[in-house]
Amino acid sequence: MKIDWAALGSVFGVSLSATVGLVALFTLGLVGLSKHEAATEQGGTATLARSGAYASFALVAAAVGYGIYLIIS
Repeated sequence: MKIDWAALGSVFGVSLSATVGLVALFTLGLVGLSKHEAATEQGGTATLARSGAYASFALVAAAVGYGIYLIIS
């Protein structure tokens, strides 16, 4: 049995970068929601923070959906 180490390394690198990217995007969404909550408590509005958070969550959901699509098809 021969292992293609270059292909294995490539899969590892893509998996690692996709995981880190999705976690960072989800964290960005959580930060946006917390900024919105802090602004709301102080009497202001942070609609940009809320919109950015929702956009981050939508991108994460789209990436997860695409991954499920790739697995199923």
